[in-house]
Amino acid sequence: MNDDTTRATLLAAHPQLFVADIDAACAFFEARLGFTTVFRHGSPPFYGQVARDGVRLNLRCAVPSPLDRGRARAEAYLSAYVMVDDVRSLYGECLARGAPMHQPLRRAPWNMDEFVVQDPSGNLILFASDVPA
Repeated sequence: MNDDTTRATLLAAHPQLFVADIDAACAFFEARLGFTTVFRHGSPPFYGQVARDGVRLNLRCAVPSPLDRGRARAEAYLSAYVMVDDVRSLYGECLARGAPMHQPLRRAPWNMDEFVVQDPSGNLILFASDVPA
């Protein structure tokens, strides 16, 4: 058993999103959400990563997507939950970039401002900020 002096620190999480096309997914995240492509692997690419600030999303080509099996139920499943310092500003930026909104900006009952974007493969990415006191 570890005590507090030997406890490991978690540094980051890199969610893996299943996408139909790595190149198209990278282009979407760059154009619509302001990410940059870190890498694409394979020819044709079957794996990649996009990043913005401290957030990295891994992209895995999967056709059909595991989400396709239960698409009706998957409408409420998030692929990633991203905390933002100013979600209202990001929302305006995403709207200006033409990002497809699955859920517009709203105040959630748990006192977070949040919105959800849907990528071309059906992944839902939620962006949220704590509501200022």
